[in-house]
Amino acid sequence: QQINTSKESNAAASKLNDIPEALQEVKNHLGDIEAENTMERIKMAEKKKRRQSNDVDRASSKWKLENEGKLAAKKEATMLEIDNQLIPVPPSHIPLKSLIDVEIKLVYVDEEDITYEFAKPVVSTSTQSACHDSEKADALSAPNFSFLPQIDKWLQVTLKDASTCYRQKKYAVAAGQFRTALELCSKGAAIGKPFDSSPHDISSIASFIETKLATCYLKMRKPDLALNHSHRSIILNPAYFRNHLRQAAVFRCLERYSEAARSAMIADYMYWLSGGTEQHISKLIKLYWQAMIEEAITREESFSVMYTPFVTKARADKIDKMKDIFAKKHPDYVEHIYTDPHGLHILPQTTDWSSLPPQQYLLTLGFRNKDVGKFLEKMSSRKLTIFSEYKAPFSPLTKEESRRHLETIGKKIMPIMDFIRSTKLTDNFCACSHVIEKLQYASLLGYLQQVTEESQVINQAMAELASIPYLQDISQQDAELLQSLMADAMDTLEGRRSDKERVWNKIQKVGIIEDFLYQTEDSFLKNKKLRIARRQKMKMKKLQSAQQH
Repeated sequence: QQINTSKESNAAASKLNDIPEALQEVKNHLGDIEAENTMERIKMAEKKKRRQSNDVDRASSKWKLENEGKLAAKKEATMLEIDNQLIPVPPSHIPLKSLIDVEIKLVYVDEEDITYEFAKPVVSTSTQSACHDSEKADALSAPNFSFLPQIDKWLQVTLKDASTCYRQKKYAVAAGQFRTALELCSKGAAIGKPFDSSPHDISSIASFIETKLATCYLKMRKPDLALNHSHRSIILNPAYFRNHLRQAAVFRCLERYSEAARSAMIADYMYWLSGGTEQHISKLIKLYWQAMIEEAITREESFSVMYTPFVTKARADKIDKMKDIFAKKHPDYVEHIYTDPHGLHILPQTTDWSSLPPQQYLLTLGFRNKDVGKFLEKMSSRKLTIFSEYKAPFSPLTKEESRRHLETIGKKIMPIMDFIRSTKLTDNFCACSHVIEKLQYASLLGYLQQVTEESQVINQAMAELASIPYLQDISQQDAELLQSLMADAMDTLEGRRSDKERVWNKIQKVGIIEDFLYQTEDSFLKNKKLRIARRQKMKMKKLQSAQQH
């Protein structure tokens, strides 16, 4: 047992060497509101990003002048000092107590004074706006109720009773009261003057209730029940950083560390985007993010990773050198090695959102299973991912084939893709590509009648869709795709039948047909080459025979 423990700890340390060391459902009318306001939310996100970038641009020119010379000198040295790269000392494992402290300070904080996450009206100057956003993000100042719409009195009483039970640690009773409050919201009893309220106000109240339900279930040690509530709080209010951090806490309790790491990364970015200026809060979030990455690497057995800092685009010879170094460091994971050429990864130890840009890394992965590695490398080159084992484009899978496919995708492919995305904020090809992967996986779960899991995956995909406009600039085409995906996902959750096929299934069919045509063409070309070679061989034989004669 001691020998096995020693081996496991050595393997974990070897993996960690390659992290560079440096400093119940939302009801129909709420769903309809959300669908109607997707484009409005995209516009709000773009305005917020522009406002934030204006503040940064003033510092940007100075930063560029000061660093232009340094970057020119460092380009060759930083890209990639692989030949004499030192193996960094493995970071000390972040203790559980530190994570619990982060959750107490940022996840389980008593939010009675957060004014139901309402946003004040936008003021004229960017400075005033940034100050307000900082106060809202930190949620530490006393509330100013002058700008809030009047909450429905019955809802207010219910929420007050629920909060009292929560503070008395009667979490089951509190959860029942918050569920009652959510039902009142769904029946239109959110705002005292419903005709004067905006969809954003109703969403903010519903999001607040969803977060409290998630927190109650976490306190009751029922993270599986908290999961959908954490997703819905983000769907209703994606710009609030604590919603993402609660989602991360739920994933941690479920031992889904890669997904917890991504949620923490988004929480840290949202905190900065909304004007958060308190460094200690950002440091706590980054600590949580780093701990989740380390835990994911340590526990993973099917693959290992290596991050390499870079400045310029990686050339083929440099990528080959990275693969050689990886093979020496991780001899157990050399069945298939590939470096993600398109993914620009970031790590919590070196990420500063205000810098232009944060330090970026190339990710090299090595696998024990050759087929899994090849499949993932093939998917990384696609604009839109498809999961398929279809042997022909128009023949559906049987139940048995679907179960086998689900086993492969759910246990071998998705965990690796979740890990890749734990250090990758945006997608290079298509903003919605990772969401389409999730929704295709949900369709497979639905086909096999795994309803609970299907609901969780769809809610998670919708939370990602709601967050995308805040994470990156999106084209008009991506915005339309996002709307279509959100509408179809909502219809699926609510059990609405439609004559039209779901968007993600259409995309999957197109991808399957493209694959089929590519394979057919490839096979035809191979056969053509064989025929030509055979003819040439026959000609040579005839020529030799004639010469002998």
